[in-house]
Amino acid sequence: MDYRTAGESHGAALVALIDGMPAGVTIDTELVDAELKRRQGGYGRGGRMKIERDRAEFLSGLRRGVTMGSPIAIRLANRDHRIDDAPPVHRPRPGHADLAGSIKWLTVDCRETLERASARETAARVAAGALVRSLLRVFDIEVIGYVLRIHDVVATGATDASVDELRKQRDANEAYCIDQDAAARMIEAIRQAKVDKDTLGGVVEVQVRGVPPGLGSCMRWQDKLDGRLMQAVGSIQAFKGVEIGLGFGVAERFGSDVHDEIDFDRAARTEPNLGFTRRSNNAGGVEGGMTNGATIVVRAAMKPISTLLRGLDSVNLITREPERSDYERSDVCAVPAASVVAENVVAFEIARTLLEKFGGDTLEEVRAAYDWFLNRARTLGKMTIDGDAPAPSDDVE
Repeated sequence: MDYRTAGESHGAALVALIDGMPAGVTIDTELVDAELKRRQGGYGRGGRMKIERDRAEFLSGLRRGVTMGSPIAIRLANRDHRIDDAPPVHRPRPGHADLAGSIKWLTVDCRETLERASARETAARVAAGALVRSLLRVFDIEVIGYVLRIHDVVATGATDASVDELRKQRDANEAYCIDQDAAARMIEAIRQAKVDKDTLGGVVEVQVRGVPPGLGSCMRWQDKLDGRLMQAVGSIQAFKGVEIGLGFGVAERFGSDVHDEIDFDRAARTEPNLGFTRRSNNAGGVEGGMTNGATIVVRAAMKPISTLLRGLDSVNLITREPERSDYERSDVCAVPAASVVAENVVAFEIARTLLEKFGGDTLEEVRAAYDWFLNRARTLGKMTIDGDAPAPSDDVE
């Protein structure tokens, strides 16, 4: 399964094309629209989000709300459709794609680059990720993203609370943070940055629960799930750093403090982790490029938005004279919105690897392969995990 996006910030529409979804998946279109709405929200968003009303228009791939196995096309109309009338931009914004893109495509009009480089494109990625969550739900795989930090305000991380409870906590404030006290301070920091005509960045976290072991692979570097997750999240506009589990924290600890020691809990053997438990989760649910049955934890750092109300020193591409950078209508802080994007690109990558492992033309085939694998994995070794009967394959001495 894969997807592509098309469209410009002020073009007629954004399009997501998803290929490889099995037939027979009932799509929760309300969830897709709800995720698109969340992406438009969050404290610190600019005037553009007051114009757009993102709703997914399904052009192909569904019949009566159920996938047919054919490519799925989703259209998101742009109300602010003015690409032909938008003024040229000759003063590149430091931190944006403006200058690099202008040189790459041999133009002095940054508009040619910024229209596609804009974070508006992430609406299409959210639509694709939200779509595949209808598949993940079938396998009780839950994904949640939230804000951990904005500027110097740091929140407490997720607890062992259920995903539903974490969502309630996150959705109780405009910072999309599960720590209510920190959320209030984040909002105040964003408010002050707006007064100062500045912008703020931060850190988001995504957790995936209920993932079975064995997704991803160590056989080819291209198939390592940790690398794929980092690429998916790191490709989000303005993201500059991604870590899984303890991440950069592993560099300052001894191995005895890093690696997650293994136990076996017979009472949990029916869970996707097959009864193998960990005393910690510093690996973030991924070892050797494969899921190990623990919760997947991905964190990413977003830089401050590169469009500042006060501008920054730049150069006019026509005259080569120093000038302040151009201003395009923008956000003061988009970290809450970015947490929605991160959540959904992670969801898509998990769904992609799920289908690589248990692929089939129909959901029924995928389900059968998933169930067979877990049932067989529970009987690894000469005896079953209960120790009272031979395994189905008992021919190894």
